[in-house]
Amino acid sequence: MSDVPAHLQYTAEHEWIDGEAPATVGITKNAADALGDIVYLELPTVGSEIAAGAVVGEVESTKSVSELFSPVSGTVVEVNQSAVDEPSVVNADPYGEGWLFRVDVTGTGALLSAEEYAASITD
Repeated sequence: MSDVPAHLQYTAEHEWIDGEAPATVGITKNAADALGDIVYLELPTVGSEIAAGAVVGEVESTKSVSELFSPVSGTVVEVNQSAVDEPSVVNADPYGEGWLFRVDVTGTGALLSAEEYAASITD
């Protein structure tokens, strides 16, 4: 459970979101570990409207390319340019410096509690 911070919510697609305004979105440590060394991030553009559950970018690693899904609907207000410039920060600190983008939330998708997410990755 230490790799699943209790104060965040999660998606079944391994994104996390905090409860701040604007909300911060990233991928979980479990996803970052499964992807391996992340080498490229394609993130939504600032000002774009995104929908919960929609593909909003890509995460490319030395193993594969994975789609990035939005856990919420809203307007993108910031992207983590430091992570775009140095994607390995997502592997090193997925819940901190490796955040991906921030959203002014207008609606949420199906979100999991930390306990529900932890159970889903141990099944």
